[in-house]
Amino acid sequence: MKQVEFYFDLGSPYSYLGFWQIQKIAEQHAAEIIWKPILLGGVFKATGNNSPMAVPAKAHYSMIDLGRWSKLWDIPVQMNPYFPINTLNLMRLITAVQMYQPEHFLPVLTAMFNAMFRNPRNLNDSNELIQLGHELGFSTEQLQAWLSDDQVKNQLKIRTEEAIERGVFGAPTWFVNDEMYWGIDHLHFVENALI
Repeated sequence: MKQVEFYFDLGSPYSYLGFWQIQKIAEQHAAEIIWKPILLGGVFKATGNNSPMAVPAKAHYSMIDLGRWSKLWDIPVQMNPYFPINTLNLMRLITAVQMYQPEHFLPVLTAMFNAMFRNPRNLNDSNELIQLGHELGFSTEQLQAWLSDDQVKNQLKIRTEEAIERGVFGAPTWFVNDEMYWGIDHLHFVENALI
């Protein structure tokens, strides 16, 4: 079966759009998505890159650009008013679900992306994050255990380091047959690689 690897961080609005679009592409081409949650902050630090939101002119343009892609692909998007959000706990939680309850991974990831950029919530607030966890069927104790789980922390670190070693400098990034594609504006190349 054809595969596409998807490196993403929940704090990236372009990863949110890519999350929805790559599923359409994978379905059309009978490809399996290999989900690779990473810490984008760690990638930025290692590569000297920075968020487009850190450059005022680029941030302004990005808001217009996100709207264009949203309209083109019919994917609702709202910039989170609490942005930037520290995604360390979000990425640990999604990594934990992937490790320990993989059957719930996609529904949980969908809900978390939507809480970031479809129906934005203040996920900087630990109480709001716990409330989202409750809505997804997880107890406070389970969530706290996952957030402090050394195996989860290590897995997220390993995945982030792996991304850096492969040349990833931002998110979203895809690999097909070990060839890298960065950004949603390159998804047509991803699609061509899956044909």
